[in-house]
Amino acid sequence: MTLHGFVDLHTHGSGRYDTRTDDPSHIIKIAELHAAAGTAAILPTVYSGTVREMRSNMEAVRRAMEMQTVRKGGSAEAARSSQERCRPEARILGAHLEGPFLNPFRCGALDKGSFIRPSLSSLRELIGGYEDIIKLITIAPEVPGALKVIERCRALGVRVNMGHSDATYKDALRGKHAGATGITHLFNAMRAFHHREPGLAGLGLIDEDLYIEVIADRFHLHPATLELIFSRKKLSRIILVSDSVKNARGGLPAYKKGIMAGSGITLADSFKVLAELGVPEAWINAAAKGNPSRYLS
Repeated sequence: MTLHGFVDLHTHGSGRYDTRTDDPSHIIKIAELHAAAGTAAILPTVYSGTVREMRSNMEAVRRAMEMQTVRKGGSAEAARSSQERCRPEARILGAHLEGPFLNPFRCGALDKGSFIRPSLSSLRELIGGYEDIIKLITIAPEVPGALKVIERCRALGVRVNMGHSDATYKDALRGKHAGATGITHLFNAMRAFHHREPGLAGLGLIDEDLYIEVIADRFHLHPATLELIFSRKKLSRIILVSDSVKNARGGLPAYKKGIMAGSGITLADSFKVLAELGVPEAWINAAAKGNPSRYLS
């Protein structure tokens, strides 16, 4: 097994640190902890919150990115400082916003009180000045106003995932046609698959274009569901993510008021889970390295 070089597009934190912070050193710590587990690059994922909170978290991500840039290509003094630290860091690729344009009926462990109605004005208020670092935003396509926001995000070069959603199959198709290109943690925090209403999950499983995030920790998805995904979904559209959160350990998920609230894994842990299920190593590497890199390109 080659347990390094992974790209994680959905991580809220690790160890004692998470993205609900205004301190860029906390984002750097997350990057260090992921690097120690073989992850080469991360997309720190900002929790849904007030616009002010989310912008503060985005600023921490931006400043952490600037710190990495200075150490990589800056002065000799900065290079020496980096060597003295001797702690490899996963490259910070930008930010993923998980909210606030989500459906409160499918909030999962997110604060549904922070969700707001999608509009072009609220989008401007949220991301104005941060368009250069926001690589991905999760939106519920069925919420009134969401389709126009999805269209605007794509015009700005921000990729859109559908998630935390009660979308029907038709709703999900409308989201795709508006410009959404992926689905956040397939099957989790969305309408359950039904044989007469496959919903967002059903579209994600069979669509040839949409990318899907997969949390392979044996808890968020049953092993048989993982086998179904890898046997049915187009391989080039599967993206492994950790959805890791602070203070979650030993591969066990975190819980908030009895609701699963993120994982305690890294992508190296996902690799081991899938290998034990018999998924070929080349397939896992594609889902953990090549596919997420291509998705953001």
